[in-house]
Amino acid sequence: MTNAIEVRDVHKLYRRYSRRKNFGTLKSALLSGNVFSGLRPDETFAALRGVSFDVVAGQTFGIIGRNGSGKSTMLKLIAGIGKPTRGVVRVNGRVSALIELGAGFHPEISGRDNVFINGMMLGLSKGEIASRFDEIVRFAELEDFIDAPVKTYSSGMYMRLGFAVAINVDPDVLLVDEVLAVGDETFTHKCLDKFAEFRRRGKTVLLVTHSLDMVTRFCDEALWLDEGRVCGQGDPKRVIDTYLLDVARAENQTLVADEQRRSLVDRDSSFVPADLSTAGEGRWGSREVEITGVELRSGQQPTHVFESGAAIEIHLSVRAADPITDFVFGVGLFNSEGLCCYGTNTHIEGAKPEEISGLAHVVFAIEHLDLVEGSYKLDVAVHKENGTPYDYHRLLYEFRVVARTRETGIYRPPHRWSFEGAVRFAAPPAPSRR
Repeated sequence: MTNAIEVRDVHKLYRRYSRRKNFGTLKSALLSGNVFSGLRPDETFAALRGVSFDVVAGQTFGIIGRNGSGKSTMLKLIAGIGKPTRGVVRVNGRVSALIELGAGFHPEISGRDNVFINGMMLGLSKGEIASRFDEIVRFAELEDFIDAPVKTYSSGMYMRLGFAVAINVDPDVLLVDEVLAVGDETFTHKCLDKFAEFRRRGKTVLLVTHSLDMVTRFCDEALWLDEGRVCGQGDPKRVIDTYLLDVARAENQTLVADEQRRSLVDRDSSFVPADLSTAGEGRWGSREVEITGVELRSGQQPTHVFESGAAIEIHLSVRAADPITDFVFGVGLFNSEGLCCYGTNTHIEGAKPEEISGLAHVVFAIEHLDLVEGSYKLDVAVHKENGTPYDYHRLLYEFRVVARTRETGIYRPPHRWSFEGAVRFAAPPAPSRR
């Protein structure tokens, strides 16, 4: 198999700019032999650290990763916009790059003139551009605006024209960096159809995107970058699943750290709000019964990140210094806007208290956490039947629900679609998991 792109041990170093002068002049920096040689380690930033991979000719190859992971830097090196600090990048065939909206467009001249200038920059002759001009304009949907200066274009018009020129160069390798986000739904579908056509024609596409569904749908192989290093490469679904687990772990660590910071703040208050369900973050109560610990679990594993539809357990460690016979345990789930998603307590559900004394452990378990993706907060409480709090923890515990689907609302009920008659889907919607 022939490689369209070969990347070998590529490093890319950038200088961190500060008020401290490192060189008197550019000439002195160049004469020193290396622009970075006079910089301390804390004055440089490594965007890429020893990245190596191959893209086979005809593949659609996706690069994923968090913001700042080095994805766009890698794409610019492949496009020839920059040079690696160390290592080798080889590209075989004509390259067309759609990396930044309107890159190379001159704002003062018309779209027509910009098409010809950009086409020639990408290696086409004037005659070749003229033969493809009508198709470029039609694809960009700019028939009525092609003779207007591009400075009058919206960002969507810029993007459409840039994409139309890039794909009509008929490149061997097309580089695309997260540009479809500004397009409307109709144009996005046209672009995706073009990707599919490129695949059928055996062209190579390198796609940098945060749209994991697009990578799963279109890419033959995926590369995961993190902090400038390769963390995974291979089957897109496997790489994405591993990446999402890492994102969940990092998010869980952040939520744990936030919770620990909140726990260091003294939130005791002798003043109890009239309506605790609408009060702000805080903790109130007499502490005759005290909640000494709260832990969220998925199975036996403590976590603050849960997949939509998975089980969740809320574990409460409780202590009563003296025997208490009037007590109720309650929980409440709230979304990030403070809307109550669900609330209940042992009194509502018919549990009749007899006595609590000493140490106790309480578990509230939800078999299916059918919430849409988002951030949520938790109330936990122990109080008297009349509502007087022994220990009320208001919005002190945060957790995340993650999902592959992008639904709206709060609740995600189990559901399925069914169709009859003259309607077809290439890939029908899958039933929700239970």
